[in-house]
Amino acid sequence: MRAGRTGGVTDALAVGERPDAPWHPFPLSELLILVGIIGAVIAWQRGFHHGGPALLIASIACVMLGTIEVTLREHLSGYRSHAVLLSVLPPLALHSAVILATQSQTTVPRWLNVALLPIDGALFWVLYRLLRNRFQDARRERTFAARR
Repeated sequence: MRAGRTGGVTDALAVGERPDAPWHPFPLSELLILVGIIGAVIAWQRGFHHGGPALLIASIACVMLGTIEVTLREHLSGYRSHAVLLSVLPPLALHSAVILATQSQTTVPRWLNVALLPIDGALFWVLYRLLRNRFQDARRERTFAARR
């Protein structure tokens, strides 16, 4: 913990210093998020004309990449758990891919969304347990290293 910090909610959530990115000190993830936010605002103002939808999709992708990189780095290093967020992303991607693939061939039946929910739930649960266990191992290593 940093010297001079007292109490607070973050003390219970984080142990030690935030892990540096491999490209430290260049703030790549933070810049991706900033560029994505600026792009989303511009796309929102353009509407559906002059490339607005493509810019919005690219902006959302930039924000997602930056956010996922930071959360994955913090989670895998044992700094702060992001197991729920990281476990939701693959089922969301799978569900979206199945619906989009089906929609390209025919009209998506409503039952398909309902049928995918148990698969989404099972995939989420398995990933959550794996990610949570990985975080707990990394947290133990981090806490042990901080004591030495």
